[in-house]
Amino acid sequence: MIKKFFKKVIILSTFSFLLQTTISAQVEYGTIVNIIPTAVPFISIVPDSRAGGMGGAGVATPPDIYSQFWNPAKYAFIEPKIGLGIAFTPWLRHLIGDINLYNLTGVYRLDEMQVLSASIRYFSIGEIHFRQSYDDQGYTVSPNEFCIDLAYNRKLSDVFSGSVAFRYIRSDLQAGVYADGFQPGNSFAADLAFYFQKPMQLLGQNSTLSAGINISNIGSKITYNGTDYEFIPTNLRLGTALFTEIDAHNTITFTVDLNKLLVPTPGVPDDNETAQEYRDKYNSMGTLKGMFQSFSDAPGGFKEEMQEIMASIGAEYWYEKQFAIRAGYFHEHINKGNRKHFTAGLGLKFNMLTIDASYIIAVNQSNPLANTIRVSIGIDF
Repeated sequence: MIKKFFKKVIILSTFSFLLQTTISAQVEYGTIVNIIPTAVPFISIVPDSRAGGMGGAGVATPPDIYSQFWNPAKYAFIEPKIGLGIAFTPWLRHLIGDINLYNLTGVYRLDEMQVLSASIRYFSIGEIHFRQSYDDQGYTVSPNEFCIDLAYNRKLSDVFSGSVAFRYIRSDLQAGVYADGFQPGNSFAADLAFYFQKPMQLLGQNSTLSAGINISNIGSKITYNGTDYEFIPTNLRLGTALFTEIDAHNTITFTVDLNKLLVPTPGVPDDNETAQEYRDKYNSMGTLKGMFQSFSDAPGGFKEEMQEIMASIGAEYWYEKQFAIRAGYFHEHINKGNRKHFTAGLGLKFNMLTIDASYIIAVNQSNPLANTIRVSIGIDF
């Protein structure tokens, strides 16, 4: 019961933070924590082990079955006609033991130029026990969130491709037990992505230089009570990768990703408005206005804008296209969340079956993501 009580406190505190922005005009922005709040943060969690083992970099890496999350435009260059991927991530195991992310992805090649892809991500927040008093037996709910994606991907030339993805998001934090006007949140969003890959010779070896960009989760804000609307995590992801053959048996890939939330940064009220009036103005801002404003609205100026950029670097080594070793690093500024961790991963390929696993090695001992393990299975037909 105690564990369930503290779980309730953690979950409700987290979403309370997402529902409101604490404003203080007494601080020097750019030098303190000023995290950008969004609803449904689960749709930003890395779902697969391959990219998870490379520091969370994947927008420009060679295409695989899990490109739906990173850059669906990569599917235009994928080799299998049909592919299926299943991934499992136990989440925040240092805090709570039953929060899990499940991912199912499928891809189907229509012809040489066109590919369809789809995915489902399901986020289970475990069980939370509600009661009014110590003697009250109360009731238990199992909050959950999920999103369903469908993407159309097409080659635009021999080296360039594009994609449009559509997404439905549902967040049910009370799992059917509703009170005080609280209802599940729903949102519709879209991704716009492009991918470039250019075969080349590097030191006499076959190589490929690639680049990618994905503007994801461009969509409607979400509400749980019909009046307060929150931004979903609209994101700009861009990166580059270099794949090269070392010899006939060995290959290696190096990649770098940069990410920035296209969500307005919390600021300070004007002299003639209260903190509540500022919050109301912030929450009523439209999605497109918020996207453009996100590049220039940080209270700390250019310095704070640069702090909002997250970086991922990674490397992947394959032997005989059967055994892979991966490593990477993810960096987020201390004022924007302070997620810093190294990653490691392994991959095994048996004909049509690929099995991947990854592990997070936290830089800070207090990092709740420490020791997170991801497992993914891919099937190519």
